[in-house]
Amino acid sequence: MIDNRPMEIETKVSEQYDYLAEIYDRRWHSYVTKTLILLKEYLNLSGNEVILDVACGTGELERMLVNDHPNLQITGVDISAKMLDVARSKFPSSDRLQFLKASVNSLPFKDSSFDIVVTASAFHYFDYPTNALNEMRRVLKPNGKLIVMDWCRDFWFCQLLDLYLKVVDPAHKKCYTQQELNNFMGNANFQITDEKRTRPHLLWEIMIATGII
Repeated sequence: MIDNRPMEIETKVSEQYDYLAEIYDRRWHSYVTKTLILLKEYLNLSGNEVILDVACGTGELERMLVNDHPNLQITGVDISAKMLDVARSKFPSSDRLQFLKASVNSLPFKDSSFDIVVTASAFHYFDYPTNALNEMRRVLKPNGKLIVMDWCRDFWFCQLLDLYLKVVDPAHKKCYTQQELNNFMGNANFQITDEKRTRPHLLWEIMIATGII
């Protein structure tokens, strides 16, 4: 029997973010800016890497990175066509950036294509986290690095948020603890090299884990 649930979940997520695309940057400006500044520090870039941003949204991470590192090659993928339209509008003439509609469960790239894979504030939507991590591992080069940033269920607010979203958001999967995230990454054969739990915003608590292969 074919399991259609991942496709159904992705359709719901895509519809939700297509609807939000035009107002997303305004509505979530503070949260996005503060969390991506933190994520940028963890990337620790030399400036010549080839990067894949999974669930790139409106391309705000790309905007931050190319301002400091114009020689980066960055590909952003997302399942929302309208979020990608917003992202592309920010880079009308760049030949070092591309934005593609694609699922984390089936990335349209050859094995060992990227130095770094990053995903921010999206892991709680992944229906099969280990499968998603395995796919991200596949496209990483040997000694490549994965960075996952997401809401952290170790904090009380995210526990309440998790319960709330399970009722009101049909696309929501689950918020995880830091240890759960680390376990998923370990199951996908990543070696955890760094982890952090922090509160970059008054209410939002997040975690970051870095893994290498």
